[in-house]
Amino acid sequence: MPDQTLLAFDYGVKKIGVAIGNTLMRQARPLRILFSATREQRFAGIEEILAEWRPDKIIVGLPLTLDGQEQYHSLRCRRFANQLRGRYGLDVELVDERGSSMEAQQMLGTNADDDAMAAAVILQRYLDGLSMPHETSQRE
Repeated sequence: MPDQTLLAFDYGVKKIGVAIGNTLMRQARPLRILFSATREQRFAGIEEILAEWRPDKIIVGLPLTLDGQEQYHSLRCRRFANQLRGRYGLDVELVDERGSSMEAQQMLGTNADDDAMAAAVILQRYLDGLSMPHETSQRE
């Protein structure tokens, strides 16, 4: 797999956590939190980040219930992912975000806004799920 730059979004109506990572180092880090009152502000902030980092792929957290079922907010996240795909022509993947905010709070050790750290947790899950080059099986 060639080295790819990845951006991850922890989508929320009022704020969106953003994280950055790549497939070479396989490490995610929080980038920033976008605060937006309107859809126009939201996408202006996203366009700024996309222009700066020029990602090859976008990861969006998908909120599921504890038993893995979709919920109302899942539809909003799917819509957001589709908007990113349609507007920017980038590959977008959804990743299960269950427990990412709790994990982010534990990592931060504070009650500060955890959205960017939650995005990093989501992206790290994606990176951890990629197979290593030496792990691919060869068939004879």
